[in-house]
Amino acid sequence: MPNSAPKHFPLIAAIDLGSNSFHMVLAKTDQREIRILERIGEKVQLAAGITADLQLQDDAIERGLDCLRRFAQLIHGLPEGAVRVVGTSSLRVAHNRQTFIERAEEILGHDVDVISGREEARLIYLGVSHSLADAPGKRLVIDIGGGSTEFIIGQQFESQLRGSLQMGCVSFTQRFFKDGKITPARYAQAYTAARLELMELEQSLRRMGWQDTVGASGTIRSVAQAIGAAGLSSGEINKAGLMWLKRTLFKLGEIDKIEIAGVKPERSAILPAGLAIIEAIFDALDLEQIAPCDGALREGVLYDLLGRHQHEDVRERSIHALMERSHVDFEHAQKVECKALEALEQVAEAWQLNEDWHSDMLSWAARVHEVGLDIAHYHFHKHGAYLVEHSDLSGFSRQDQQMLALLVRGHRRNIPKERFIEFGEEGQQLLRLCILLRFAILLHHIRGTQEVPQLQLIAGQNSLHIRFAENWLDNNPLTLADFQKEADWLQRIGFTLEAE
Repeated sequence: MPNSAPKHFPLIAAIDLGSNSFHMVLAKTDQREIRILERIGEKVQLAAGITADLQLQDDAIERGLDCLRRFAQLIHGLPEGAVRVVGTSSLRVAHNRQTFIERAEEILGHDVDVISGREEARLIYLGVSHSLADAPGKRLVIDIGGGSTEFIIGQQFESQLRGSLQMGCVSFTQRFFKDGKITPARYAQAYTAARLELMELEQSLRRMGWQDTVGASGTIRSVAQAIGAAGLSSGEINKAGLMWLKRTLFKLGEIDKIEIAGVKPERSAILPAGLAIIEAIFDALDLEQIAPCDGALREGVLYDLLGRHQHEDVRERSIHALMERSHVDFEHAQKVECKALEALEQVAEAWQLNEDWHSDMLSWAARVHEVGLDIAHYHFHKHGAYLVEHSDLSGFSRQDQQMLALLVRGHRRNIPKERFIEFGEEGQQLLRLCILLRFAILLHHIRGTQEVPQLQLIAGQNSLHIRFAENWLDNNPLTLADFQKEADWLQRIGFTLEAE
């Protein structure tokens, strides 16, 4: 991470707030290797508690929080940065997710990141690739969750194509098997809905091609274990096994009657929906088999966390790629970044900007503040903010991208103070980072070889006093005019800027 020293945490943990289950892994790190010490998971079914108007119901929230209270005991005392908590499909769609997130953060003592479907896919692939032996050729990884299903094609540890579809074993159970009845007609409806969803991705997946197919979810493992227990496979899912399991479910007719060897009781309720999705995937992609594996999202989060500690942060690659795509002036961006970080160092104590994310956000914003110029000069700060917020930036959570986009949006002209307020306590810190970014940009308004002087920054609660070298501002009237205009802009948000 920029401007921060490598860290070593002997213990790290990852918590996956899935739509069906919550999972946690606690691991020991040694020589860049991970040794799992503890795995726990609980069925929470957040997806079953989402109403038609996309609100998480109180009982679903309480189920989740009760689970996290138990998880919290295992991570008690672990420092900031040693734990990452990620939310997936249900928290992506729930309009009142912030209510749950705030209470979850209070219980765990660590931030909750709601990640995009494509970011979830990247992390799943990372977890799978570390749990399997390296093999030549491309690998297709499929993860059927409670609310979404992820597809990834990659090679070794790098994902090359990632997609996320809004179909999951819990959400499909709610749609097609809510009353517990299993009929051919209900199953056909679930199968057809899955095939329609798959139309969005199947051609892209087929064009890229793959050699091996791996399944990373509990649903896939349950189906594989049921087929294996029936003696129809050696542990993988195949077409003959799928047809046998489907006929078995039709004969039973009700979810309450499901007692199939290899299927855990807590998985019985979502088995018909999961099976319909798997059959649709087999037919859409013309698969022969899916081999289950143990690696999944939570393991991927652990390895991603380890990479960040070792300065192999995928977010750095994402920022660099965005800069290249947008034809950013790298030399100018680096100058702005250096000056912004120098300014941060002077005011960090007074403005309480001592955390790693403060320097990270400021550094990244300095590098990408001009990406909007690739669209048009007029309102390029607004174009840039849109690109940052809506681009596929691997390693960033949704909130990360929203915060970074806001810094880009606020780097010139009017500062949308109300947008900063939306981030609560962090909003004030983000606003101060924005002011530092604007300051660094003003100093480098004149591009080229102009020497930027050493100066002193004195920070107050809502003020910034800048002391230049004697007579420097008098000898640089354009910079003086820039700072006088900046003082007017900042005055609109109740902030005082003085330069002398």
